Amino acid sequence: MGGLGGPHIGIGGALVLIVLSLIFHRNFFAIFTGTPVEPARVMRPETRGDQDREIQFVSFVLDDVQHTWDSLLPQQARRPYRHAKLVVFRDYIESGCGEAQSATGPFYCPSDEKVYIDLGFYQELSRRFGAPGEFAEAYVIAHEIGHHVQKLLGIEAAVHRAQMRDPSAQNHLSVGLELQADCLAGVWGHSTEQRSIIDQADVQDGLRAAAAVGDDRIQKMQQGKVSPESFTHGSSAQRVAAFRSGLEAGNLSACLSSQ
Repeated sequence: MGGLGGPHIGIGGALVLIVLSLIFHRNFFAIFTGTPVEPARVMRPETRGDQDREIQFVSFVLDDVQHTWDSLLPQQARRPYRHAKLVVFRDYIESGCGEAQSATGPFYCPSDEKVYIDLGFYQELSRRFGAPGEFAEAYVIAHEIGHHVQKLLGIEAAVHRAQMRDPSAQNHLSVGLELQADCLAGVWGHSTEQRSIIDQADVQDGLRAAAAVGDDRIQKMQQGKVSPESFTHGSSAQRVAAFRSGLEAGNLSACLSSQ
C-alpha cells in the first residue's frame, strides 16, 4: 500500500519489499513510505528476522493509512492531518498514557500522539481469536489511527470531558468512541478498495477481525458470560456494523453522523 500521489502496491508487493530489505540490508520501503518507527526494545538476534518483517509490514500499512487521511481530512473536514508516530513493542512499554503490558494490546495514546503495537497481539488475533490475514492486521492499525483522527477533530477531548462530568456514562461514551474508530478504519478500507489493493477476501478478514475483538466475544471467552453494562468497545455485531459503515460510505461524515 503506497501513499496517495505515489506508487501503489498491494500486500503481496509489501512482502516483496520486506524480503528485499532483509536480503540487501537496505530499507526499500523508503521509496514508498515515511512513517517514523520507534522500536521499543531490541529483540534477541534469533528473533530479529521475524521482528523486522513485522515492523516493516506494520509501518508500511500505517503509512498508507496516514497518507489516506492526509488527503481525506482536509477535503472532508477542512482540517489538516498531522502524522502520528509508531512504536512497536513486546511484553511491556511505558507511554505518555502510562504503563502497558502485552495484555493491553495495540493502543493509541493521545498525550504523545503515538500508536503502540504489541507485535505479539497479531499472533493472538490469529490463533486465539480466529482472525488471521494481513488485512485483519491492517484493520487494527487503521482503528488506532482512527483514534488519532478523533483527537485531531477534538472528538476525543470532548468525550473525555463528558466522561469526567458523568462517570456513570463512561463505558457508554467509550463504546461510541471505539465504534467511531472502527468506522474510520472502514473509511480507509474503502480507499484501498478504490485503489484495487484489496479484494473481498481481504474485506472478510477485516470484518472477522472486528468481530473477533467484540466485548461480548472476549467476555464469553474470558469469563463464560456476557455483561453488556461493562462493554467499553462494543459487541462483535456493533463493531462489524461500524466498520462496514465506513467501508461502504468511504466518507468521514458517515462516521460522525452514526455516533
